[in-house]
Amino acid sequence: MAVKKKSIYELRISKTVLAIGLALGVAGGVSAQSNTAGAIAGRANAGDTITITNPNTGFSRTITVGADGTYRFSALPTGQYTVTSSAGGSRNVTVNVGVAASADFVGGGGSSATTLDAVTVVGSGFVNPIDVTSVESTTILTSEQIARIPVPRDTTSVALLAPGTVRGDAAFGNLASFGGASVAENQYFVNGFNITNSFRSLNFSQVPFEAIQEQQIKTGGYGAEFGRSLGGVVNQVTKRGSNEFHAGANIFYTPESLTANPKNVYLTNGTLRQDNSRDEGWNATTAVWASGALIKDRLFAYGLVQYGRNEAEAWGNILSPNNTSTTTKNPNWLLKMDWNINDSNLLELTAFSDKQKQDVDTYLNTVGTVDRLNYIGTLHNEQGGENYILKYTGYFTDNFTLSALAGHGEFSRSQRIRTAAGDDISYSGTLEQELGGCPFILDVRPAYRRDVTGAYYSKCNIAAGALLQRNDSKDTRDQFRIDAEWQLGDHLLKFGYDLDDYESVAGQANEGGRLWRYSTVDPTPGVPSPTNPGTNSGDEFDIVREQVTTSGAKLKVKQRAFYIQDSWNVTDNFIAYLGLRWDTFENLNGNGQSYIKIDNQFGPRLGFSWDVNGDSTFKIFGNAGRYALPLTPSVALRGASASLFTRQNFDFTSVDPETGVPGGLTPRGTTGPAFINGEDGRGKNPETIASKNLEPQYQDEYILGFQAALSDNMSLGVRGIYRELKRAIDDNCDYTAILEYAEENGLDPVIPNPGFPYCRMFNPGEDAVFVTDIEADGTLRTITIPGDRLSPKAKRTYSAIEIFVDGNWDRFFLQGSYTYAKSKGNTEGGVKSDIGQADTNVTQDFDYIELTENTFGYLPNDRRHSLKLFGNYQISEEWSIGGNLLVQSGRPYNCIGVLDRDPNRAPGEPPALPPPDGTYNPHPYGASFMRCNNIPVPRGTAGRLPWTTTFDLNVAYRPSFAKGLQFKLDVFNLLDSQKTIAVNETAEDQTSGLPVETYLSPVAFQAPRSVRFMVQYDF
Repeated sequence: MAVKKKSIYELRISKTVLAIGLALGVAGGVSAQSNTAGAIAGRANAGDTITITNPNTGFSRTITVGADGTYRFSALPTGQYTVTSSAGGSRNVTVNVGVAASADFVGGGGSSATTLDAVTVVGSGFVNPIDVTSVESTTILTSEQIARIPVPRDTTSVALLAPGTVRGDAAFGNLASFGGASVAENQYFVNGFNITNSFRSLNFSQVPFEAIQEQQIKTGGYGAEFGRSLGGVVNQVTKRGSNEFHAGANIFYTPESLTANPKNVYLTNGTLRQDNSRDEGWNATTAVWASGALIKDRLFAYGLVQYGRNEAEAWGNILSPNNTSTTTKNPNWLLKMDWNINDSNLLELTAFSDKQKQDVDTYLNTVGTVDRLNYIGTLHNEQGGENYILKYTGYFTDNFTLSALAGHGEFSRSQRIRTAAGDDISYSGTLEQELGGCPFILDVRPAYRRDVTGAYYSKCNIAAGALLQRNDSKDTRDQFRIDAEWQLGDHLLKFGYDLDDYESVAGQANEGGRLWRYSTVDPTPGVPSPTNPGTNSGDEFDIVREQVTTSGAKLKVKQRAFYIQDSWNVTDNFIAYLGLRWDTFENLNGNGQSYIKIDNQFGPRLGFSWDVNGDSTFKIFGNAGRYALPLTPSVALRGASASLFTRQNFDFTSVDPETGVPGGLTPRGTTGPAFINGEDGRGKNPETIASKNLEPQYQDEYILGFQAALSDNMSLGVRGIYRELKRAIDDNCDYTAILEYAEENGLDPVIPNPGFPYCRMFNPGEDAVFVTDIEADGTLRTITIPGDRLSPKAKRTYSAIEIFVDGNWDRFFLQGSYTYAKSKGNTEGGVKSDIGQADTNVTQDFDYIELTENTFGYLPNDRRHSLKLFGNYQISEEWSIGGNLLVQSGRPYNCIGVLDRDPNRAPGEPPALPPPDGTYNPHPYGASFMRCNNIPVPRGTAGRLPWTTTFDLNVAYRPSFAKGLQFKLDVFNLLDSQKTIAVNETAEDQTSGLPVETYLSPVAFQAPRSVRFMVQYDF
């Protein structure tokens, strides 16, 4: 049969379709995702041999096309490859992490594609792939792309470019929330090694940014090889050496003279609270690198040394007795070694250091103004450490690949103090240690009262109220994993085992050994107003509360996981995915005793991908998955190990003018200090820490979407996402439920005792089986507490529509997304942004059932609208310009106050009398409830913060007369928009229940405008 000749127009269209498929990283065969490598797959004539070669490293492999006409090269190091067929023709493709690049040598129906052999496409790295073999929601950003847009050089800032991510609360630092999850529910990897700091999951090791080749952001639908996350996964791949020698250096500098001042902070009544007009700072980072072949085609090295320095002057709170000058140093390095033992066996070593040293110098400040007086001492912080990763990849047959990884990482969290007199103060973790220095003073009396008596404060406190971490605090991770990939006809099987052991040395104590809190008792308060929170009727008097907090332990978490997944090519253009994962988590306390163990948490994953047109230009996909989350080691620091936490109220007759410490103390009451949460300094019985029927916490996720090539240069995608938290683990501290049992059964409870902890881990809303030594006689009794006695079920849902576009033209690339999302429930998750509580997995959300009232509503990470656009235009060979726009709606805020348990107090009526008269009976958790002035204010209904707009711009110049030299100027927040992004949500004093003047005062603003200069030379 004669074959009709194609017209020039038809041939051009055919080439365009193939070019789109290749440039977007489309695969012709089934695919499985990888956390370190990519793949090449496609169609060819059965029996042909296909050879791939990386011209930069000499790496080469050859396989035979199967009887079904498909082939696949698995677990390939990222980079550019030439693909050739024994039947003739070649393709150039780019392999990105986790993506299967395509190189087809036959057209539809098995016809030869030799007419297209002249088409050579090299993936640009500027377009997210329409990978018809993947069911994941993934964004890949290469180092070339990141360099062309104005974005801060850190992992979180790059992750926030992806659809469905928002910046978390300022209280937790620079972290992202993925798909409505808390910032403590993400996982971070580099070259396959988990670098998440799992002590509280609020940090991760920072790879020197210049060394990152690609960053993959998984926002949903990720495969069974990934786990221990309810949020997202950030997966980084570092640069590596090649046969060509390359070297270079750069410097990034942000001067203080071109950085705008942050806004001042005013109270709602117009009073200046924080003067930031004199705040200033600068930072600079320089890096030097070199790479090349130690043995051509066999042994390669990439090395980098990077040093960063940041100086910041903070004058701040005019009511504070001190201000600070902070110096941060980052002497970091990275080494990447790659050994191509032969074409079937690869070995790679990654080693890097992200050590950071920070000195916070503290100076006296005249309260009521902003100045800088005598130097009083320095707080030394250390963070980060060294990481070593060894990985082996073996291509045993054309269809079977095996990889094994072993890694060791350390992360310091130590602190110490050095006073102006030269005294060193540090905490060793011993509960009995009486920590030196000046205690922190907290004066929460009404403004009118401080006007009468003066503010109480310490002139020698250095730790600024923070608990001092023990001097040997650090975290250690040892991870081993093995992964196998096996192509069996239409099925691509992948399976593996992951062992991840984590140890934390942790502990903290108050500087000076204690914290003193001054407050005012007003026996006959009048009706308060925003400008007069107290009435000053003349009968007020002050009291002071002493608080002592110490802890110290060595804690461990053992994690094991096994997974298996199958990507099945049901037809040439329809792929079904099935993944199964089993996770085991075990937590050990400071004595090495297991207090929680969850075996084989089952996490199924299902998905499909339909290449509708069969040419990789239109994809419909969907998936459903279950994802589990372990408990962090920090849970055991106070909850399962020995700790001390006491409070006691005193009358006083004097206050030391230097230290702020009260004198002439007389205890109020006769019972002595109260042991809060039963923390009396003794160890705890591990049998009593958690409910015996504790079930794992998990979340279900559903995604349905499509992605289509609109033209030669642009693709559009839409996906709908729904996530639901099905079960949570948190702590409950309402021991009265057990006291009720004791009373009903004629028992004489003795609390606290090591077998009767106040707080216990449980599944909110479900019956709890607690083991308790009620009478401190060594007899453990098993008690079942109905779920509705302790708390309602933990709820959190996230629903969103994401629209995302990718465009790439000769001189211009653009990416963007719009997300409409709702995040609703009664718990944010691991942390609590409402009050800045960073106690991962043990927030106060479910401590008492009263705390759960009015808590269902829109959560802190509910950003209803997010618009993101970023790109770059190459004006000429020498000049380019880039932009980055973020428009986002504000998050909800709350009105948090006390719960008055006096049934005779009418809503809206101020408390009549304080204890001991009994007519004012506040809940002991103080200002922790979703109510103000004794009126319920359900979560998220108090208001929303304003919309924010941030536009960043850069200009780059690469002079033609000096190849390899470039200059760049980045301007962040060009319009200097400084909208409020966080406020104080506590509206009432925790003791008196009266309104506080700091309610709704700004806690954080958008970062002010800053300018960053860069000079770089490559050769």
